Amino acid sequence: MEFQLMFSAFRAQPAHARWPQQRQLHECLRQGISSGTLASGARLPASRALAAELGVARNSVLYAYEQLASEGFIVASRRGSVVAPLAGRLAAVAEPQKHSAVPRASLSRRAQNMPLLPGSETAAAFAPGVPALGEFPVLRWRRTLDKAWAALRPADLNYADPAGEPALREAIAGHLRVARGARVEAAQVFITDGTQSSLDLAARAFADAGDTVWMENPGYQGAVAAFRAAQLKTVGIVVDAEGMAPAASDWLRQRPRLIYTTPSHQYPVGSVLSLARRLALIDGARQAGALVIEDDYDSEFRHDGPPMACMQGLAPDAPVVYLGTFSKTFFPGLRIGFMVVPSALVPALALLLDRAAPRGRTAEQRALAEFIVSGQFALHLRRMRRLYRQRRDALVAALAQHLGGVASVHGGTAGMHLALRLHDGGVDDVALSARLMAQHGIMAPALSRHAVGLRAQPWRGFLLGYAQVPVEAMEPLVKKLADVVRLGA
Repeated sequence: MEFQLMFSAFRAQPAHARWPQQRQLHECLRQGISSGTLASGARLPASRALAAELGVARNSVLYAYEQLASEGFIVASRRGSVVAPLAGRLAAVAEPQKHSAVPRASLSRRAQNMPLLPGSETAAAFAPGVPALGEFPVLRWRRTLDKAWAALRPADLNYADPAGEPALREAIAGHLRVARGARVEAAQVFITDGTQSSLDLAARAFADAGDTVWMENPGYQGAVAAFRAAQLKTVGIVVDAEGMAPAASDWLRQRPRLIYTTPSHQYPVGSVLSLARRLALIDGARQAGALVIEDDYDSEFRHDGPPMACMQGLAPDAPVVYLGTFSKTFFPGLRIGFMVVPSALVPALALLLDRAAPRGRTAEQRALAEFIVSGQFALHLRRMRRLYRQRRDALVAALAQHLGGVASVHGGTAGMHLALRLHDGGVDDVALSARLMAQHGIMAPALSRHAVGLRAQPWRGFLLGYAQVPVEAMEPLVKKLADVVRLGA
């Protein structure tokens, strides 16, 4: 009756109710052996006898025995099927020792120091970096994607060129030459899984552990995560109204190997790097033997004037690695970004990717190339620029109405977000941010979280993404934000 009770108890568990009978029996016996209920050396009943005792088909018993034997839980002997000697050791491992020290199960110290990146809350109001997903031309994209899939040959289902589909690299190069003033050929374009993927690759490919990387302060925490993972030393460089502002002493005392900047719309405060600063940064990088990593964040959405030319195209053979993504212009789930490297680095990076980065998604990359070349991408961008300008205007007006006396707006001239800096520099913006999410479902990340460096003087306030918030919803949402700020001030 021992087997009948054990099997009945196992089958009574809801998680096992829908399993096939033979699997139920196999798992029941395996658990009994692992736990020590069926001791090492114990003889199992003959298949006919066990089938009769449990009221199951003999084939189910034969299946269970054969599976257990193949896994090493039982062995065949002259006495029949016997629990293997290993079972005693399994039971000892499964039973925690009362007085033994439990090993610390956690991430490495390096991983524990990684800053938090946005999670599932990105669907909440004011979540930065989220485009107007409901406005994306899904049907047009689906037709383009279906066409790309229909044209695939069997060979196209194999691992693809690690640098990316040639058609997409050519399409991106053409777009950047026209829209961003880049000096680029298709061979310089490498397809990645997005900006974070590009940052990880750049940190590993272009710097060694212990090298110094300059970052804007405040700055993008995703870049901090990538650089820390590569064991680079991050140095915060102050940001003002004209963007990143390194002092002469910084070039002398903290010579960089990499310089990370978001010149088109600084993340998070939104300033635009002036032309004089861009040229000075390129010249300084040349003299220092450094590379500038130009994250062209939000470059396609400039609301008060035409987009500025990218740094990469300002000088021949500029020491600039240009990063772009389709997460903001298309949708985040596409997971396609790109990196443009100086010509001299193309062979080395191609060799690195050939060794370490086999890729696929051929259909998606070819469809995206067609979407760009056909003009649909440019049409979509024009529509989004108009929409985001309207939503920016509505947010700025609501902030002036409800928080004009206690905060100032920064970075509203471009992009999909702006920074709201509170005049009270001592306010706990982290606590207010958590309260907004808990009480109203409003995701307004605290600006102080974006400080870079131990001595950094943090901004206090919030990062407000407006691309996905309808115009009519702006004023009610800002009123809720203002109520929380005034109560917490």
